[in-house]
Amino acid sequence: MDAFWLSLALIFIAELGDKSQLLALTLATCFNAKVVLWGIFCSTIVVHVFSTAAGNILGGLLPVDWVLFVAGISFIVYGFWTLRGDSLDDGNGSCKTAVHPFWLVFSTFFIAELGDKTMLSTLSLATTNPFFPVWIGSTLGMVLADALAIVVGKVLGKKLSENIIKVGAAGIFFIFGAFNMYEGGAGFSPGVWFVALCVIVLTGYFFLRKKAA
Repeated sequence: MDAFWLSLALIFIAELGDKSQLLALTLATCFNAKVVLWGIFCSTIVVHVFSTAAGNILGGLLPVDWVLFVAGISFIVYGFWTLRGDSLDDGNGSCKTAVHPFWLVFSTFFIAELGDKTMLSTLSLATTNPFFPVWIGSTLGMVLADALAIVVGKVLGKKLSENIIKVGAAGIFFIFGAFNMYEGGAGFSPGVWFVALCVIVLTGYFFLRKKAA
């Protein structure tokens, strides 16, 4: 699949049910939809240019088979992360602000995306794909997902039920992850695969245990 469309699709999926999307929905009930969307767009451009550049640098320094293998593991981890879901902290829904709504949205999304699975997904994609298609595709994927949340926030004014969407999104991450692991690690020793599977099982236990809790 073309790097642009792959990045757009995977980041759109990663953003479904993510805390950033929930923030977009909440902020859209408080502020003008265009201001919220513009703040998200500008913040995403800044965050994803760093994550894409980091992925490109790492991809150029590491062997391709290991990059694919580790990226596959990371996608499976993002699948478990998606299943667990995110929630908003208390107070994020407040409409009171001492600054312009644009800067509130920009700074909120910038902080929310640091270390988030959409940022890490972008970094993973950039290790094996060109910079600009990943950067533009991942940015548009996130903005489209958050635009959907803004529409929902304006129309419904409440959180959209996401259980079925989360399962479907996680399934897609699992498929891409398994494919990448096979493509990169087909020639690896059983010991490497055993360690990788242990990491996946432990990660799945960690995320799903936290979801149950």
